[in-house]
Amino acid sequence: MALRRGTREQRTNEQLREQYEIERELADRLRNASRIERGLLYASLYDELFRRVPHHPLVARKSSAEDTARSVASKMRFLEKFLDRDTTFLEIGPGDCVLSLAVSRKVKQVIAVEVSRELAANLVLPQNVQLIFSDGSSVPVPRDSVDVAYSHQVMEHLHPEDAVDQARGVFQALRRGGAYICITPNRISGPHDISKYFDAVARGFHLKEYTCSELAGILKSIGFSSVRAHVRVGRRFVRVPLPFVRLVESAVGGLSRSPVRRLARSRLVSGFLGIRVVAWK
Repeated sequence: MALRRGTREQRTNEQLREQYEIERELADRLRNASRIERGLLYASLYDELFRRVPHHPLVARKSSAEDTARSVASKMRFLEKFLDRDTTFLEIGPGDCVLSLAVSRKVKQVIAVEVSRELAANLVLPQNVQLIFSDGSSVPVPRDSVDVAYSHQVMEHLHPEDAVDQARGVFQALRRGGAYICITPNRISGPHDISKYFDAVARGFHLKEYTCSELAGILKSIGFSSVRAHVRVGRRFVRVPLPFVRLVESAVGGLSRSPVRRLARSRLVSGFLGIRVVAWK
């Protein structure tokens, strides 16, 4: 079977198939679990995935310093405008904490909330970085204690009920006037998990992928006073009115599947479909 492989994907077809089969098996257990059961499963299933798939990108990335530095620099270009020396920064899903460590050099305090002990094993953290483990959806930090919250490629990994719970936990953790930066892949150009090599919809650990319109609606319903969309143009990030993003999503989403994928992944449209929202409390 010929797979459409990204230019950065170095694994064999057999390795991709292995991750797909294991990830589907574990993700189905989450999809079919009750809310209480999911609270116990998130950490154990992700740790199991990383043990059973040692070539998983999130595990292999530890050995690629160049790729890690490039990724962190790209994220910091957007984040820096929200940070100062008095900021308390919350990262949801920090993984190996490389971004949290970079942020810690520019802010007062960093709180990193992670579900997988496997990814965060053997970390040595500075005094102003606190690592907390959660059940996958809760945000166990004091109310009104955070200035800037950030999640990157996290929300899509949660059951839809748990994603709303997590966003509500972020809202409660933020001080009045605080900002939540949420980045997640757009369903219209998906799937974006391992399913992209095999399926038309996400069936792996992306339990639900969203449109920007859907995400903005969720955040507004929780109580955020405003939600702003930002798109990447080259190395810059430009604020774009949500109605325009909705218009693009509606136009592209109304096409049949094959044209959607070609158009959504084109350089012209992909910037508008990448979900990068800032919600203000």
